[in-house]
Amino acid sequence: MTRLRFSTAREVFDAFPAVGEFVGTPPSTEPTLSFLARLAKGSQPKEAIGFCAFILPRREAVWWAIQTIQRMRSPNAAPDPGLQAAEAWVRDPSDDLRWAALAAADAGDSEEPGTWIARAAGYSGGSMLASHPIPCPPDLTAKIAAAAVQVALGRVPERERDAALRNCVEACIRLIDDDSGRTRA
Repeated sequence: MTRLRFSTAREVFDAFPAVGEFVGTPPSTEPTLSFLARLAKGSQPKEAIGFCAFILPRREAVWWAIQTIQRMRSPNAAPDPGLQAAEAWVRDPSDDLRWAALAAADAGDSEEPGTWIARAAGYSGGSMLASHPIPCPPDLTAKIAAAAVQVALGRVPERERDAALRNCVEACIRLIDDDSGRTRA
């Protein structure tokens, strides 16, 4: 079972015009994964990060960002409360855990990728405020997940960035092609 929601790159841009904020390459009618591969091999390969975040459903976009950020972190890094809260939400996408992820983001360091991915989980649906209903924009999770991965990528030593970027794109493709039909968490 595939999680690919769009047949062509043009469909992604039509559904989410904000993808243009992350991808400067004009969309085409080529298949979505072919366009992704072209972005990853193009002159601005970081555009592939933004495209990945938009082609995945919200929960999977958060899981993808968690996986890629974890791979870029030092093995000796202290546990990140934002990443932990986002992962808890991925494992059980309840409204309580969504609010807990948002609380972790609000309490976190705004310069940390984990804080941003917790915010992506927190704004994955439902209301943006507990006090009254303000629906989350449908593209907000993708925007924040892409930004979180780009922040993490910016911390990778330059000599290792190409490999880290490739790993991000490969993780996206693996998640799309997961035969189990479940988010592996």
